[in-house]
Amino acid sequence: MTTTTTSATTATTTTATAGTAATAAVTVQAAEERPQVRRRRRLSPGRRLPASRLIGPVLLLGLWAAASAAGRLDPAAIPAPWTVLETGVHLWTDGTLPTDILTSLQRAGSGFAIGLTAGVALALAAGLSRTGDALIDGTVQLNRAVPTLGLIPLFILWLGIGETFKIAIIAIVVYIPIYLNTHAALSGIDHRYVELAEVQGLSKLAFVRQIVIPGALPGFFVGLRLGVTGSWLGLVVLEQINATSGLGYLMFQAQNYGQTDVILVGLVIYGIFGLVSDSAVRLIERRVLSWRRTLSS
Repeated sequence: MTTTTTSATTATTTTATAGTAATAAVTVQAAEERPQVRRRRRLSPGRRLPASRLIGPVLLLGLWAAASAAGRLDPAAIPAPWTVLETGVHLWTDGTLPTDILTSLQRAGSGFAIGLTAGVALALAAGLSRTGDALIDGTVQLNRAVPTLGLIPLFILWLGIGETFKIAIIAIVVYIPIYLNTHAALSGIDHRYVELAEVQGLSKLAFVRQIVIPGALPGFFVGLRLGVTGSWLGLVVLEQINATSGLGYLMFQAQNYGQTDVILVGLVIYGIFGLVSDSAVRLIERRVLSWRRTLSS
């Protein structure tokens, strides 16, 4: 009887000890998990703010308006935002601004399309072939080292002073960043994926479609954003060389007559075009690369 009682007491003690140990283990595990969750929240950038890319420009516009209203800015050097807006409305109603905007869009669009096609084609040829890499990459790197705007006098001699040389210069400005970033992304594809494709017996076309294109897309979109910005930067210079229309021509003429408000109208339009085009590329990038989990996701 005593032996039975002792065994029962021992079993009860063992059960209680096991329960206490299990409770302690759960408590320790919860305590370990809790700081980790807080640490992840502290290190991450946080939630994406709605229309966050407009906060900076709106703040800058507000500072500009406040400084103009307080008389801190010389109206002859930097007119007030409402003066620039009034000038822009006047240029639009008399038909000058729509014509110049359309001309600039056509030039930038033509050069961008040519540069995009050339950049992607050259990157694929150099990234997928050792022979192509030997023939193309060094030439592109040499072209990158030469200031593109420094080629303007030579292109004028080759192509004339008309529209052709302007589109050619914009194409060069666009294709270089697209090529560099796409080629870098292709070169960075893990070789194990190539071996896996060979084991699976994929054809060349299937390999490009399933391995190469998804691997190169992140770098391609980085180059695309730089190319879009470069097309507007090149355009503002090229439209001041023997042009009869365009935003750059409008600004050049305003400089001759000291019309600072007209110059600011052109700069604001260029800035809007750049912001809208970059935002469109970023939106497409998020949709196409929705499978990626990044800090900006």
